[in-house]
Amino acid sequence: MAIGDYETVRAAATGDDLSAGQVLSALVLLRRLRDELAGWEPQLIAAARELGTSWAELAPALGVASRQAAERRYLRLRPSELGATAEGTAEGRVRAERDRRAADRAVSQWARDNAASLRSLAGQVGRVDVVVREALAEDDAVALLGPLTAALSRVRATDSGLAAEIQSVNEQAEEVRRDTQTLRDSQTLRDNQ
Repeated sequence: MAIGDYETVRAAATGDDLSAGQVLSALVLLRRLRDELAGWEPQLIAAARELGTSWAELAPALGVASRQAAERRYLRLRPSELGATAEGTAEGRVRAERDRRAADRAVSQWARDNAASLRSLAGQVGRVDVVVREALAEDDAVALLGPLTAALSRVRATDSGLAAEIQSVNEQAEEVRRDTQTLRDSQTLRDNQ
């Protein structure tokens, strides 16, 4: 959209001696300008976040009162890869992101609660997988989950018992995710009644 287009819309909105065609043309330009600006906002927010700007710092720039409102605005504006599903709506994207984070927190807590068995398994897998061995150096057992999953196909080729243990860990983590989602869905249903 050219700057002249903006000036055309401004002139139509403040001018007196205009035809209906000029005003309609200005309205079409205004819609295009609004669509273009709306597309820039989530891109600018994402760029600011990538540069380390906090949600609290973004809130005043977005004209909202809190970090939660700033993040919610971004999630609502962000284009969806999901299309016309419930999660593809603005509110659906907000809910899906919050659900994902809740599930991640639950799996992280599960991993911390089961740190000893995860570290034992990772110690065995670490003998054949350097990434798992490196992850063992991390203080948080959560850091073991991704590398263990990534090692599954390599371990399966050499040690089916160890592979079954990794698969069991994956299934348990997935069960925690499903249980968390079920709880959140139940709460949403109760809230909507």
